[in-house]
Amino acid sequence: MPEQGFPEYLQEVSETGEVRAGAPLPLGAHREDEGVNFAIFSRHATGVQLALFDHADDEEPSRVVAFDPVYNRTGDVWHVWISGIPPGQLYGYRIDGPYDPHAGHRFNQNRLLLDPLAKAITYREDWDFGRALGYDPDEPDEDLSYSEEDNAGAMPKCVFTQEYFDWEGDEPLKRPLSETIIYETHVRGLTIHPSSGVDHPGSYRGLTEKIPYLQELGITAVELMPVQEFNETELDRRNPETGERLKNYWGYNPVAFLAPESAYCSHGTVGHQSLAFKEMVRALHRAGIEVIVDIVLNHTAEGNRLGPTVSLRGVDNAIYYLLEEDGRSYKDYTGTGNTIRADHPVVRDFILDALRHWVVEMHVDGFRFDLASVLGRDENGELLADPPLLERIAEDPVLREAKLIAEAWDLGGAYQVGSFAKCRWAEWNGRYRDDVRRFWRGDEGMVAALAVRITGSSDLYEGSGKGPDRSINYATSHDGFTMNDLVSYERKHNEANGEGNRDGTDQNYSDSYGVEGETEDPEIEAIRTRQIKNFLLTLLVSRGVPMLLGGDEFRRTQKGNNNAYCQDNEISWVDWTKLEQSDEVHRFTRSLIAFRRANAVLRKPEFYTDADIHWFSPEGTTPAWHNPKEKRLGCMIRGGDRDLCLLFNGSTASAAFELPNPSNEGPWHVAADTSASAPDDVHEIGEETALDRDAKYEVRARTSVILVTAA
Repeated sequence: MPEQGFPEYLQEVSETGEVRAGAPLPLGAHREDEGVNFAIFSRHATGVQLALFDHADDEEPSRVVAFDPVYNRTGDVWHVWISGIPPGQLYGYRIDGPYDPHAGHRFNQNRLLLDPLAKAITYREDWDFGRALGYDPDEPDEDLSYSEEDNAGAMPKCVFTQEYFDWEGDEPLKRPLSETIIYETHVRGLTIHPSSGVDHPGSYRGLTEKIPYLQELGITAVELMPVQEFNETELDRRNPETGERLKNYWGYNPVAFLAPESAYCSHGTVGHQSLAFKEMVRALHRAGIEVIVDIVLNHTAEGNRLGPTVSLRGVDNAIYYLLEEDGRSYKDYTGTGNTIRADHPVVRDFILDALRHWVVEMHVDGFRFDLASVLGRDENGELLADPPLLERIAEDPVLREAKLIAEAWDLGGAYQVGSFAKCRWAEWNGRYRDDVRRFWRGDEGMVAALAVRITGSSDLYEGSGKGPDRSINYATSHDGFTMNDLVSYERKHNEANGEGNRDGTDQNYSDSYGVEGETEDPEIEAIRTRQIKNFLLTLLVSRGVPMLLGGDEFRRTQKGNNNAYCQDNEISWVDWTKLEQSDEVHRFTRSLIAFRRANAVLRKPEFYTDADIHWFSPEGTTPAWHNPKEKRLGCMIRGGDRDLCLLFNGSTASAAFELPNPSNEGPWHVAADTSASAPDDVHEIGEETALDRDAKYEVRARTSVILVTAA
């Protein structure tokens, strides 16, 4: 009798049927053989149901699969395998368990929940968080997270995606941070204005259509404001000036950490958004531009105890969130009502799963972590000396080549710029922003601070063994004034946000130079243009990683609003008509980016040594570092192929600078002078104007200058 073959034996012992036990890993929904394995973590649940839907607005599922607590559970993971699930299948979970807020439990089987690891969710233009919650506006103080109302019709659905996307050989660009020039922008805001001239405004494809512009500008990476799925209609306030309903425009309130925002997809939202995002990344990579995503892993849109139950709260509230001692309330270090419990091992794995997804499946090149200090807090909310999650992210073998940029503070009082983590994390350098703003505003005592900032902020990073490439230098970002508004307004003007102008920072370190807001006064406009050029020049000659706010290169304005998070309108949108109107600033920006890319000495990942740089006063002597009245500074940088001489005059009077002798004894040439009008404000490489050998250089009030030796 012949020995029984393995295939026959395998068939004898294999589980059969359309619904099988499934496997606990990986979490989420994944294709396995001819079916899909669904797996979700919930330690305290007593029952789990998987609901399948045919259409996004269905109130009733087409099929419900109940998980057996023995057969379909391994440890804390509930799982099932179902045959015949096609790509585009819609689904959600219902999870039962104790509703005991004082013990931290808020289970409610009447809530349809999003899979925490869903890779796409359906778009709902009318997503009503109130109905999703069962919220009664007449009882605003009642804890209503438990409701017997079925909310399936009001909730978006998860989408099972099985994408055979052709990356066409796309690989990460792996550009060193020191060689990076970041352009921060909003996917929708970049092209939604009618002046954008694209065929797919406000979308991933619309951004793709702007690639030639970005290439010409010379930036090397786009940093996209949140592209994780969020609910744009969650706000219930209106613009008091227009009556327009305000929206969550920025997107810093995620509902699904792995799902790309469906509202930015121009051609369908049942899984199409993931493909559209990949198309955008592939196109940017072909153009030599990296993609950094601003990722929000510190809180969710579920808010405080009165917020909606959308996902994590109903999956296992006590595990995913930092709770107060009463169990009922949430610790809030984010200003949104809740804080992710990032120190819990299960949550750490969840965060790593999300990051790996964006790197492996979406091909992004790095992350900017919103309110990253939250990720370093323990279960009691205390800041850890060596947060295990931050080290785990930095050392993760899949994420090793991803750029990691921290917003090194939170709203619980943490401010860790320069001390965020010991490993390879870079940081948004808020100290750079403030010191450079104050110097050019004319504040006293800022000369020494300027010197430290333009040389890479050694006071912040050298002690921890990091180089200047860990400093993300910026004068403006989405959070605050645009560069135009920084020189046009002394104070914020956020009345349109409907919060009585109380929101947004009051520490703008800005100036209007005589008129608050727009003016046609040529003298004031000349000062403003010069100051914008000063900020741009300072940024692009500083060691570290320069970040430019999208639209600053042609004076985009938000009309003095420094917190436009809720303005999905012309306050926030990029108005491309200003490109032609502000061609002088645009040309200056483009030329200074090219200058930086042509001079390697500005981009080195090490700090300058005493042999590299020589500081001097206008008289050619040692600068008066400790004189608060001094607002003028010069330095010569020995650059190998050519020397650079940088002159800064933040005072309101001209200063004649004695110039040092360059290494090659040749004459200095003027590369840029912010007091000059175009085309003499900046010269193309190789076309700089030569100076007399022994001449002083007159640096006008509020002016910066770059001198170079011949190439």
